[in-house]
Amino acid sequence: MSTLLLITSAPSSIHAWHALGLAQALHGKNEPFRVFFYQDAVQVANALQWVPDDQRNLCSEWQKLAIRLPVCVSAALARGITDAENAQRHQLAQHNLATGFDLVGLGELADAVQSAERLIQF
Repeated sequence: MSTLLLITSAPSSIHAWHALGLAQALHGKNEPFRVFFYQDAVQVANALQWVPDDQRNLCSEWQKLAIRLPVCVSAALARGITDAENAQRHQLAQHNLATGFDLVGLGELADAVQSAERLIQF
């Protein structure tokens, strides 16, 4: 059964960590799943977000899964997160999208919803 994890909770939310936990479990069992970061969840893709040494880093935990990590481009830009291409397009001085994350349009979410047998939102 294919699963879509629609993650909308900010990285500081326990729900964001539950999403990661489910993704790790599905990945460990080789179950088919996809993720999509939307709304406040896009903040996880900010490479400039500092995390204290005594706390787990949600961004790097997602990166360790080595899966595709699509992020809504509009939600990201609205929260100050951009890749090099969009930084140039919008005349921004720098980019800060974390490695492994991809900025994509909502069409990708629509495709993921259509092809998933189960959708779980965090």
